[in-house]
Amino acid sequence: MEKVSIFGAGSWGTALAVVLAENGHNSLIWTRRAEQADEIHNQHTNNRYLPDVKLPDNLSSTSELQVAVQHAKTIILAVPTVAMRETCRHIQKFLTEPAIFVHVSKGIDPDSLERISEIIADEIDETLRDAIVVLSGPSHAEEVVRRHPTTVAVASSNMEAAEQIQDLFMSNYFRVYTNKDVIGVELGGALKNVIALAAGISDGLGYGDNAKAALITRGLAEITRLGVKMGADQQTFSGLTGLGDLVVTCTSVHSRNWRAGNLLGKGQSLERVTEEMGMVIEGVRTTKASFQLAQQFDVNMPLTEALYSILFGGVPPKQAVDQLMTRGKKQEIDTFFGI
Repeated sequence: MEKVSIFGAGSWGTALAVVLAENGHNSLIWTRRAEQADEIHNQHTNNRYLPDVKLPDNLSSTSELQVAVQHAKTIILAVPTVAMRETCRHIQKFLTEPAIFVHVSKGIDPDSLERISEIIADEIDETLRDAIVVLSGPSHAEEVVRRHPTTVAVASSNMEAAEQIQDLFMSNYFRVYTNKDVIGVELGGALKNVIALAAGISDGLGYGDNAKAALITRGLAEITRLGVKMGADQQTFSGLTGLGDLVVTCTSVHSRNWRAGNLLGKGQSLERVTEEMGMVIEGVRTTKASFQLAQQFDVNMPLTEALYSILFGGVPPKQAVDQLMTRGKKQEIDTFFGI
């Protein structure tokens, strides 16, 4: 049995805490809201994020940050990207010994253009972290808590730490692979949210499977081109954290990015969609970051540019699609890799 602290009591943080608790580990979820901590700890439910799900009796929760920090040497960071930097700063105040930090969120900071592992490295002193590990892959929380077979990957520059996290999570329904390509795993997880928004818009406009297949395929091309330019391994994007995560996020009603895009495609404003969803839509912030990265690394990303024009330029979705379809002629394979 290991002690593990999970920061963030949304659907994904809770689902991972369930896996750990069912594996026999001493799992403690931190949430800033005392009433939510009380619900998880005493009623063994988290109805706002996982309705009708009974949580394990051995899963506990707290709203006291110091208690959560000092509970364990393994810290799971499941807060939204926008809250990651502030959360790390608060955690560092109470660290008394080095910990392994495992981040499970999928995004890029649009201000600094940093990946989440870079944000953690910025905010947690090197003497207080044993390793930074990324956990990512095609994994809806709603299916994990129902013990549906799920497969993810963990990546780190410290493979011993990656294997430790692999051992923590492995179960008969949750399979974990290791990967050395931190950049590729992080970018695949973050950038697929951009394409999922686009897939939702396509469905909201009433387009069919042909359009969605094209979006997934050409979206993967964009992700791969940018990833390789940024130092990732091309093969990673054919794996769980690339193609796997892209497919599941673009095709499932569980995906909040797909749902948000679907509402946009049906004519709702971004402000209305954000309010209606009531949860962080990582793809919106990541679209802004991805658009900037494409310019910085001189990578052609027409889908990202079209989505950016919809979200931040006021271009109607149908007009953006028409502009995509009437671009100049290209060769497929050369434009897929662009390398």
